[in-house]
Amino acid sequence: MIVIAGGTMRLRDRLLSLCGAIVIGAGMTGAALAASATVRSGDTIQLGDIVYRLDGIDAPEVDQLCIDDRADPWSCGVEAREQLGKLIGGRSVRCDDLGPDKPLKTRKIGLCTIDGDKVSLNQQVARAGYAVSADPGTKYRAKDDVTAAREALRGLWKGCFVAPAEFRTDKKDGALLGSACRADRDREIRAVLFPDAPSAPPGCTIKGKFAVRARVTGNIGIYHLQGCPSYPATTEPDRWFCSEDDARAAGFRRAFNCRAAKK
Repeated sequence: MIVIAGGTMRLRDRLLSLCGAIVIGAGMTGAALAASATVRSGDTIQLGDIVYRLDGIDAPEVDQLCIDDRADPWSCGVEAREQLGKLIGGRSVRCDDLGPDKPLKTRKIGLCTIDGDKVSLNQQVARAGYAVSADPGTKYRAKDDVTAAREALRGLWKGCFVAPAEFRTDKKDGALLGSACRADRDREIRAVLFPDAPSAPPGCTIKGKFAVRARVTGNIGIYHLQGCPSYPATTEPDRWFCSEDDARAAGFRRAFNCRAAKK
């Protein structure tokens, strides 16, 4: 249920405001209502029925692992999600709708601000060091803030990780980022960042497998839901997803034997 900042609105005014926020034509942008946010990942929030990916940044996937400054495995995707929740701190969030997100057009790109803050939530995440730049951003250019976080060894930059985009595509030979990366431990580091049998993050039960046959439909893998015939047989998933939207945004399609399954 949407929590409107500033108190309860009259029904007629609320409906008009909702229509103005949601109905957006091609090439147009608009401002969403301020609402309580549900944090989906380190760069994705949901306001009411609308999901926004924060413009200009790319945070670790929830199931992504990094290495911390003590050279230990670190659930950086879960940490990024928790840090975004802490930044919001239960306050209302307002997002400028910058249009549909290309990987998943049912999701929006947003420039979001916490009620009472002057700096956007996008910029706060970048400054805290929990995202890389996703250039070109639609409105927010994160490069300078990401560079400052890297130089100050904040967040992800104090450890070792791969860019979220390379993790999503299983690019195991991609560049290693962060101050804790060691050339003499390259093989061991990559084994941690791309484990053969990753553990499921809290609240994420959808199994994903990279599959060549999925490319026929323009995808990179297949996901399996609980209750589907293929779910028990998928004993070593490559990815874990918290929702079907997350799986589709990552380039995975639903297993054919799951078509009749509940979401």
